[in-house]
Amino acid sequence: MSDFAVVVERGPLVESIHRLSVAVSRPDGSLVAAAGDPELVTFWRSAAKPFQLLPLVEEGGIDRFGLDQEMLALACGSHNAEPVHRELGRRWLAALDLDEGDLSCGGHPSLWPVLANEMIHDDVVPTPLWSNCSGKHSALLALAKLHGWATAGYEQRGHPVQARVERSIAAWSGVPASELAWGVDGCTAAAVALPLRAMARAYARLGVAETPALAVVRDAMMAHPHLVAGTSRLDTELMRAWSGRAIAKIGAEGVYSAALPELGLGLALKVEDGDMRSAEIALVAVLDALTARLGTVPEWPSHSLDRWRAPVIRNTRGEPTGRFATVGELTFL
Repeated sequence: MSDFAVVVERGPLVESIHRLSVAVSRPDGSLVAAAGDPELVTFWRSAAKPFQLLPLVEEGGIDRFGLDQEMLALACGSHNAEPVHRELGRRWLAALDLDEGDLSCGGHPSLWPVLANEMIHDDVVPTPLWSNCSGKHSALLALAKLHGWATAGYEQRGHPVQARVERSIAAWSGVPASELAWGVDGCTAAAVALPLRAMARAYARLGVAETPALAVVRDAMMAHPHLVAGTSRLDTELMRAWSGRAIAKIGAEGVYSAALPELGLGLALKVEDGDMRSAEIALVAVLDALTARLGTVPEWPSHSLDRWRAPVIRNTRGEPTGRFATVGELTFL
């Protein structure tokens, strides 16, 4: 398989190399394109969230708790904890007749540097509603309440909520439950690991909405991209620029998953060393390569994504000192 990497150039030298593995799949699991090791087993992290939400949608949770599209988008998101995100988190808990103390996730500074700096200035102590995963945790709590299961421990592998999530991930990725690997995510919830190719397949199926429940989840993400991430975040900017044509979801440690519904494709990528800056640059490069080669829909908008194409590195005075670039290419199969 071809080599593909994001490099950091400074002066005449390549200062850093961030190697990539990529899988681009159809809904049946067949590969369309790849780089590095498309069978690499790695943790899906937050890119798994649509499939962690799905059991609640499939089993009647929307009607039971009066959930709306915005709440579902937040459950799929890794949000900035902007005011709109925190207010939606409060709405989630009110719908469940629970409070912030029922969330197992801890608080952390905003993922948006502007808001994180404001938090420092204002001495804000982040609570669980500030967690980028507060929506996911609310959805997991809702699944427990829907079935009358205990809410305590919902985030742990031994809880029935996590058993139901495991079945969802196995079904849509095509990986038997016995072959999934598990760890603990940064937000305290169980984290699943599986091959990139299987992640890409799941997103391809999400994009074409193989079931009504998948369509509900897909449509919520595409209708409310700001709730999936937030200000100055690639997930949001991509789904706005390619409105109705793309779904994108970041995962920690250099993971991204995305779907292109009109092309019937899903993709997953992993930056080998976990560099998150490189993950964003890599996603845009992969999408550019795919749409250049396979795009049958005219005029794919792209200008809004220019900040992630070979971005310039600047010093503390704002002077350019280097740049990011991608080297290598996808292998089309």
